[in-house]
Amino acid sequence: MLTNSAEVRLSVALVTRNRPESLERCLKSLRSQSVQPFEVVISDDSDPEIAPKIEALAKYWDCRYINGPRRGLYANRNHTAIACKGTHIRTMDDDHELPDGHMEQCMKAVWSDRKSIWTTGEIGFINGEYCGTSQTATQLYPSGVAGSVTDVDDNWAISDGSTIYPKEIFDRGHRMVEWFPFGSSYLEFGAYLYYHAFRSRCIPGAFVKHYADEITLKRQDNISVIKSQLYASLCFNLYFKPNPALAARYSFSAIRYSQYNQKLIWDLPKLIAKAKKRWRATL
Repeated sequence: MLTNSAEVRLSVALVTRNRPESLERCLKSLRSQSVQPFEVVISDDSDPEIAPKIEALAKYWDCRYINGPRRGLYANRNHTAIACKGTHIRTMDDDHELPDGHMEQCMKAVWSDRKSIWTTGEIGFINGEYCGTSQTATQLYPSGVAGSVTDVDDNWAISDGSTIYPKEIFDRGHRMVEWFPFGSSYLEFGAYLYYHAFRSRCIPGAFVKHYADEITLKRQDNISVIKSQLYASLCFNLYFKPNPALAARYSFSAIRYSQYNQKLIWDLPKLIAKAKKRWRATL
C-alpha cells in the first residue's frame, strides 16, 4: 500500500456551497480510498443556515473546516489552496465522487513528476443520468472555450475540480482570476501557468464522477459565461499565442452570440485592460 512520504504531502482543497448531501457522498468516496491524503481542507461558502451541517460533516470525516470568502467559486478555490499545508494541492468539488484506486493513481503520478500539474478525466452525470466521459482534462483554445489536448504529457489543460498543483504555484502568488462566478476562468489559469513554465500532464486512466444538475447546462447562455469566454480568448490571442486577427474575430463572435448585449460591448475595453494587466505584468 502506498503511503505519503516526507517529500510529497497531498492536500485536498475541497470547495462546497449549500450541498450537504452531495458533500457527504463525496467525502465517503474520498475516505474509502486505499491511499489517503495528507489533509482535507473544506472551504464552505454555504448560507448561514446550511453551514453548521457542512461543518459537522467536516468534523465527522476528519477534515479541516474553514469559512469561505463568499465571493464566488474561483475566489473560494484560491482561498482553499492558500490554506493548504501540503507540498501539492488537489482540487475537489462537493459533487464529485472518486472511483476505487483514484487517490493511488494520483499519488503515483505526483511521485513520478513533482514539478508538473496533473489532471484527470471525468465521467459526467446530469440529474443522476450518465451523459458522457471525457478521457482527459481540456485546455484553452483561441475561441475561449475548452478543447482537447494534443499531447497528454505537455499541455495547459485544467480540470476545474480535479487538478493537482505543486504548492509552489500559490506560494509564488499565482491565482485564478476571481472576476467571473463560473465559465472559462479555470481554462485561462492553465494557459497562464503554462506561460510561467508549469506544464500540465494527464493521469492515464484516472477519472472523477461528476454529478451535475440542469443548472450547469442553463449557465451556458449566461452573460457572465460569455464574458469569461471572451476574456479567456483575449488572453490567449493577445498574450499566450499572439494573433490579433483571432482576437478581433472571437470578440465579434462573442458579441454576436450575446445578441449584441450592450453591457458586454461596453465591458470589452475593461476585459482587454484586465488581460493586459495580468499577462503583461509577467513579460
